[in-house]
Parts: sequence; C-alpha cells; structure tokens
Amino acid sequence: MNIIGIIPARMASTRFPGKPLAKINGTPMIGHVYNRSKMAKILDEVYVATCDQEIFDYIESINGKAVMTADTHERASDRSAEALEVIENQKDKTIDIVVMLQGDEPMLVPEMINAAVQPFLEDSNVDVVNLMAKINSEKEWNDPNEVKVVIDNNSNAMYFSREPIPSNQKYNGAITAYKQVCIIPFSREGLKNYLSLDETPLEKVESVDMNRILEHGGTVKMVLTKYETYAVDTIEDLKKVESLMLNYIQK
Repeated sequence: MNIIGIIPARMASTRFPGKPLAKINGTPMIGHVYNRSKMAKILDEVYVATCDQEIFDYIESINGKAVMTADTHERASDRSAEALEVIENQKDKTIDIVVMLQGDEPMLVPEMINAAVQPFLEDSNVDVVNLMAKINSEKEWNDPNEVKVVIDNNSNAMYFSREPIPSNQKYNGAITAYKQVCIIPFSREGLKNYLSLDETPLEKVESVDMNRILEHGGTVKMVLTKYETYAVDTIEDLKKVESLMLNYIQK
C-alpha cells in the first residue's frame, strides 16, 4: 500500500499566529513534527501542505517536501485533500492512505502513526481513524483547546466537542474521558468523500472536522494511544512542551 503523511500548516492560526515557525529548543515546531513523522517507517513519504511561502521555504531548506495549497481552507482535512490531488499528479501514482498529522503536535512518536494506520490493514471498510488518549486532569477536561470525544462499545466516535464530555453532573462514579490526538489517517476514498460532503452545523459549532463525517452518517474509528503528548495552541503550551522535550533529551 502507498501510505503518505501530510502535515497541514498555516501561519494565520487564530489562537497562536505564526506558530508553525515558533521555535522549540531552537527548531521551528513544524520542523519537529516533520522530522519525527519521517521516523515512521510505515510512511513512504511526508509532505507539508501550506498556503504560506515562509513555511514552504523552511521545509525546502531542511530538504523536506512541501506542497502549496489555497489560502481559503478553514479545515485541515480540506487542505490535506487538495494536497493529495497535487501529490498524486506530481507522482503520477495513486495513494492508498493519507495520514493527516497536525503541525502543532511536536511530541508525536512514530509508534503512534503505526497504531493509527493498523485498522486499515485489518479491515478494508475503514475510511478514517483518529487516535485518542485518556484525559488525566480537570484542567485538561475543561480546556476548550482540547477536543474531547465520546465513543461507543466498538470504539467508534459518537461525538467530538471542545466542551467537557461526557457530563459528570449526574453521576458520581468514575468516567473515563478521552481527548482526540490529531493523527488522523484517511483512506484515499475516505478523504475524497470528506471533501465532497457539505459543511455541517456541529462541525462549525465545535470547529472539529470529524463532526462533518458523523453528521453525514459516517464512522470514525478511534484507537487508544498510551503515549502522552501535548498540542501547542498557546504561548503557554509552547513553553510547557519546550520544557518537556528538553527534559526528555537531557535524560
């Protein structure tokens, strides 16, 4: 199977403008994500999809591969779908699986990518997979920058929200809460189908791509990861991740 990684990235982040090139221990964040993604042997190649010349130029400066896309995309999945068309035309080759890798997850490890792709190797009917991790703190559960997800008994997503779900207001027992970890593989047809779907109200309300699929009756397979990572959405997040990564290197 032809499996590639695509990292959608843009400078105009509403919560942290310019964050792809914000430096973590001397290296731009997008560089950390690109280099760590390249370590996953299951990926034939990794590309950065961007509408910003600065990001494109940086990736080329480290001998990476970048694709220019339109500056009108609101969703990472839409940008990745455009990049897929460009890449297939360039390579004159059909891609089987596209692993969408968020440019603000600099602590990802290759094993996470392998785990996210595994369901496709076991079931040809799978169209899209998300990683998820357990939420371990009240602060994280209430943080709107952390996308929460509730799942059914088959580990399929039921709903994604930036609000703390499931509710604990009427239940005193232990509830395991999960957050989305933004390593999201699509089958080629799954990504093409996503692009053909109209935007949906809950997708817009929550600002979560995956709700578009759920609202149109699709299935999002969830895979639990044991690895602890932190997305960078604010300057405070950047400082926290920088400290964690520095301590890890020193160990």
